[in-house]
Amino acid sequence: MYKFFAFLLLIFVGTITTADAQRAPSVDDPAEQAYQKRILKSRINGVYIPKDLYDAFAQLNRLMDEPTRQQFQQMTEEEAGKKLYLVMWMCNNWGIYEGSRLSHYIQNLGISNPEHKAHFIITTYHRELNEKDLGIKERVEFYQQKTEEEKARKAKNSKVIHQETRQRPRN
Repeated sequence: MYKFFAFLLLIFVGTITTADAQRAPSVDDPAEQAYQKRILKSRINGVYIPKDLYDAFAQLNRLMDEPTRQQFQQMTEEEAGKKLYLVMWMCNNWGIYEGSRLSHYIQNLGISNPEHKAHFIITTYHRELNEKDLGIKERVEFYQQKTEEEKARKAKNSKVIHQETRQRPRN
C-alpha cells in the first residue's frame, strides 16, 4: 500500500513539474514585457511599422522611387531575395529582431527566424510587383522546412565534448 501512494505522489510531482516547464514566459520577464509592448506599437523609434504584409507592400512602394521599384521588379525572385541591404533595413527599422507588430504577424503565420521573415516579405513583395500569386502558404512551408534543415545540420555538426557513463545503484 505504501508503494502505491509513493508511486501516486511521484506521478503527481512529475506532472506538476512538467506542466510548469510548459508554461509560457513569465510576465515578470523584462524581455517578454518589452516584446508585448513593442508588438502593439505602430511606430518604433519614429519609424512606422506595417501591421501586415499588404501594409508592408504599401510602405515599400512609398519608400522606393519608381526607377528603383522597376529595377527590383525586373530581377528574378532569387536575385530579389539576395538584396541584403533590404533585409537588414527591414530587420533594423521594422523591428524584426526585437519584435514588432509586423514580425509578430509573420510569426503567427509560422515563420520564426528573423532573416526568414525579412526574406518572406521581400519575395512576396517581388511577386506582388510582378502580379504573381503570393503563395503565402507555400512560402511559409518553405521557410519552416529551411529552419528544420538548419537545426538538423547544426545537430549533425555538433560535437560531444565529454561523455560519461555511470552505473545505476542497485536497490
